[in-house]
Amino acid sequence: MSDEHQTWAPRDPSAASASPGDDEGAQGAQGKAPGKKGRTKRPKRTGWRRLFPTWRMVLGSVLVAGLLLVGGFFAGYQLVDIPAANAGADAQSNVYFYKDGTVLARDGEVNREKVKLSQVPSNVQRAVLAAEDRDFYNQPAVDVRAMFRAGWNTVTGKGKQGGSTITQQYVKNYYLGQERTVVRKAKEFFIAIKLNREQSKDQIFEGYLNTSYFGRNAYGIQAAAQAYYGKNVEDLTTAEAAYLASLLNAPSAYDVVAHPDSKPAALSRWNYVLDGMVKEGWLDSGERSTTEFPVPGEAKPSTGLSGQRGYLVQAVEQYLTGNGIIDEKTLATGGHRITTTLDKKKQDAFVAAVKNNVMKKRSDDREPDKNVRVGGASIVPETGEVVAMYGGIDYTQQYVNNATRRDYQVGSTFKPFVFTSAIANDSTTQDGRRITPETYYDGTNKRTVQGPQGSTGYDPANEDDVDYGQITVRTATDKSVNAVYAQMAQDVGPEKVRDTAVALGIPKTTPDLTASPSIALGPATASVLDLTEAYATLANHGRHGPYTLVDKVTKDGTEIELPDRKTEQAITREAADTTTALLRSVVEGGTGSAAQAAGRPAVGKTGTAEEDKAAWFAGYTPDLATVVAVMGQDPDSGTQTPLYGALGLDRVNGGGVPAETWAAYTEAALRSSPAQEFDLRTAPGSDDPQEPGEEGTDTIDGPDTPGDTDSSSTPSTPTTPSAPTTPATPAPPGNGDGGTGTTGDATGGTDGGGATGDTGDGGTGTGTGTEGGTDGDNGDSDGDTGALGGGLIEGVRGAREQGE
Repeated sequence: MSDEHQTWAPRDPSAASASPGDDEGAQGAQGKAPGKKGRTKRPKRTGWRRLFPTWRMVLGSVLVAGLLLVGGFFAGYQLVDIPAANAGADAQSNVYFYKDGTVLARDGEVNREKVKLSQVPSNVQRAVLAAEDRDFYNQPAVDVRAMFRAGWNTVTGKGKQGGSTITQQYVKNYYLGQERTVVRKAKEFFIAIKLNREQSKDQIFEGYLNTSYFGRNAYGIQAAAQAYYGKNVEDLTTAEAAYLASLLNAPSAYDVVAHPDSKPAALSRWNYVLDGMVKEGWLDSGERSTTEFPVPGEAKPSTGLSGQRGYLVQAVEQYLTGNGIIDEKTLATGGHRITTTLDKKKQDAFVAAVKNNVMKKRSDDREPDKNVRVGGASIVPETGEVVAMYGGIDYTQQYVNNATRRDYQVGSTFKPFVFTSAIANDSTTQDGRRITPETYYDGTNKRTVQGPQGSTGYDPANEDDVDYGQITVRTATDKSVNAVYAQMAQDVGPEKVRDTAVALGIPKTTPDLTASPSIALGPATASVLDLTEAYATLANHGRHGPYTLVDKVTKDGTEIELPDRKTEQAITREAADTTTALLRSVVEGGTGSAAQAAGRPAVGKTGTAEEDKAAWFAGYTPDLATVVAVMGQDPDSGTQTPLYGALGLDRVNGGGVPAETWAAYTEAALRSSPAQEFDLRTAPGSDDPQEPGEEGTDTIDGPDTPGDTDSSSTPSTPTTPSAPTTPATPAPPGNGDGGTGTTGDATGGTDGGGATGDTGDGGTGTGTGTEGGTDGDNGDSDGDTGALGGGLIEGVRGAREQGE
């Protein structure tokens, strides 16, 4: 024990409190320990230096990573061989089914025709190089920097970007597939390197030109030249070549014939290609400055996609690719079995409704009839499933899908969103009155919209320049009064109105969805399908979920995962249900009364685009939301045209042919289902009567009383102001909300007869005015039976003529 104590005894007092490490350090500093070889110890890292690796650690990590990369490269190069051509090189057809399993369509045989590189003119070759890989002939098979840059941009949220050379793209097209996986990318990397050693650049480029997908079911540059311009590749102009090269970036999306709304994006890409050719010295700048965009010809789809089949397949494909379910090029390789949400019986009913209510009314003797187009869509509100769609007369004759195009104004069908926003935001008028269906507004024609700071300078005209004076929001909705809704949009706040529309389902990228008072009049060009989704949200008590067109997708027996359809409360139930309650009277006696033919509880709204280029009816029952639009388009030039004189009518309004078609379809689609009543939970106080406020006074006849409507048989001509009348005795609801007609008062009498077509109680008509005293004798312009001089007929006629 004494030896042990002597062995571990400290040399000096300070050593007794030192740690073992300190002791060793001390020994190293003083020299060698007795009987042992000593070495100098590095001082221990302390403080912030402990947070960083040493240079030895960094160097070691780099060396290990380098060895792994080199080893991995050689292993991959040895293990990955150039495979045989993939199935995509001989692409199959996709098969589409109705929800019940009935075959809907097959997308036809693949259009492919190979050509030699020597057959492809230099301007066409250079256009493709300018679009996809300008350094193709001067760089390796793989551009590592571009790959890392694309990966970094994707990770940092700048969008998915390609980093592949033409060689890599050819490998993907011909040997592999379009799936985006790490394994496929690794294989592509090694195959491209090997292929570059075995084939010349010309051979690779020729293969790329013959396997690339250009849209319109066209594989290869020759097939594309025929599909878009009806000519062989050697006859393509530089402008045409640049457009075809642009399509490689987004084949179907840049088809300006199928998607007119995509022209700005396609034009931008086309300019990028031409500017690239100039930059590379392949195109003279003078020639570039005179080059005009070459609009491609109409597509010539497979006859297997005739009728509605082509439109339905096109819409389903857009849904799959637009939601990232299947890449467009992968879908084009075929072999997919796609079960849609479309209901065959409802689809057939939609086609029959359009045929009977529109197509049969066309005549070869009327020039405007050749311009008539129809689009329609139908959605189950609770599930968001698209159960029927009408895209046009025939896909093989008219390529553009009228149900999905976004280039026609929605008109007054947008107005319900303004009111919904008012309820959702608990908005008030300029003088502080809460906005409800019973709130009074000034409906004077061309009344300037007033903001917090005074006049906004915006003074929209009412349909046919009709003056309405002080009217309730309910009446303004029935008659679709622009002056009222423009002011309401200002009161609510245009930004809030826009946000509400987007929340309901209108895409935020919709053209002309501008936050200004004019938003209320519907200049936005949402598609029929977009509008149906938004109205389905109202029908579903404010719960919104994106529409769905696909129920199941499989390939080679394996089911492809579909995105979860999440439904959320986009707006309050009270806001949605109060809007539904407001829209009841539009169908019961307003501009959409033709929709009553559906034979069940229904609500809706009519709309007309500027210059009557489109007429809309958007409506719903508790279990089905449907939108029908009749559009005018010249079949030769493709320009939008007014519908004046079409179908034998002076003008086509939403309350006419569109509402009639809607009613016929809805009746047939729901014939086997029991009628449902609306289960509404409206905002408290929404039906409470209100008095006219201070923000607007009747500039035509002075203040109105509830139940009265100011207008005249010649509404554009000012009338002499008169004293306020005594409120009329309430009468049963009807189809001709008449003014008070005194003895010999032609103005009051005419209005009493329903020339304005308001919904509600008839006024008291005691005289023999032109139509009020005669047609609505003793206030019976409500038209409950129409037996007292045609109150119902006149009310409906007036609604159609003035309420759009």
